[in-house]
Amino acid sequence: MSEWTERAACSGMDTELFFPTSELHDAGLAKAVCEECPVRQDCLEQALRNRETDGVFGGQTAAERRAMARKLGIPEPRRKKADR
Repeated sequence: MSEWTERAACSGMDTELFFPTSELHDAGLAKAVCEECPVRQDCLEQALRNRETDGVFGGQTAAERRAMARKLGIPEPRRKKADR
C-alpha cells in the first residue's frame, strides 16, 4: 500500500461503492467521494499506469480511463493468448 492511499477519502470505506457490478451502476456516489479526495490525482495516475480495468479510481470510471489512456497515448496492456 502506498503512503498516499492512507490519506485517500475512500480509505476504510466499503469497496463495493467503487466496484459496481455492472456498467449500468451509477458511479455518482463513488465520484462524489473522489471529488473531495486529497490524493485523487495520485489515484488516477496509478490506475492509468496499471491499466485498471474495473472500478472508479481518481474520479474516473474504467471507460473514462480507457478513453483518457488512448488520448494520452498509453498503450493497451498485452493480452495473454488465452484472452484472444
